[in-house]
Amino acid sequence: MVLTAAALRGALGFLSRAPVGRSDGDWEAFRRTPAALPAVGYPIGALGALPVAAAALAPVRVPSLTVGVAFAAWLYLVTGITHLDGVADLGDAAVVHGDADRRREVMKDSALGVGGTVALALVVLGLAAAAAAIADLARGSPVGAVALVVAAEVGAKAATATLVCVGEAAHEGLGAALTEASDPRALVGVALATAPVLPLGRVAISPGGPGVVAGALTAAAVVAALAFAWSRARLGGVSGDVLGATSELARVAGLHAGVIAWTLS
Repeated sequence: MVLTAAALRGALGFLSRAPVGRSDGDWEAFRRTPAALPAVGYPIGALGALPVAAAALAPVRVPSLTVGVAFAAWLYLVTGITHLDGVADLGDAAVVHGDADRRREVMKDSALGVGGTVALALVVLGLAAAAAAIADLARGSPVGAVALVVAAEVGAKAATATLVCVGEAAHEGLGAALTEASDPRALVGVALATAPVLPLGRVAISPGGPGVVAGALTAAAVVAALAFAWSRARLGGVSGDVLGATSELARVAGLHAGVIAWTLS
């Protein structure tokens, strides 16, 4: 699978607020190229890591919690909050009683329930907490902190791309538009686009750099597996909300796993 400039523009337009244009041609190229998801994780992750790097290089000590809040706010400024809607919808669907049809009905409801509220709070607080911990580590290695954020972002996008390749849509919509254009053979391209992040740990994080990156990628893969199993059993398949929530949850899990691996190294 060839990564074209159109597919990369389409992925950036879908996953961020970057002013790259959102033409029909770019969207079509992107939806047929799941590898574009992890490929654009590199620039999105590097851009998202700016608050952590800036705080580490600041002439005064910035409180870690402040960095964590700034990181979460900045990241959603860069990426938008569309995927958080998926988190909220899945949170509501997870706590509702009923069959798959009932859960899908709840997900289409624009009202925010208790399940969605709790899910949103956990994701945003989890993101800020991970960033606060990374801010502490960044004082010793700013480049390493950026590498961890990039690895977690690439891993999150690879997790989403995996669902696109192996999942089947629960109904017509965004999920169907993406999953119907790909099959498991596209996982080769996803793996190739993700692979360059592996040596990043060895170069930027010492000691234990490879373990830090491997931890972030493994956590994202676990989230993808759980999201796939849950959505197939509870919703009847993958949807746009499932893809968006997977990206958000895999990012948070990857960041925390990377911090743990770094702390233990």
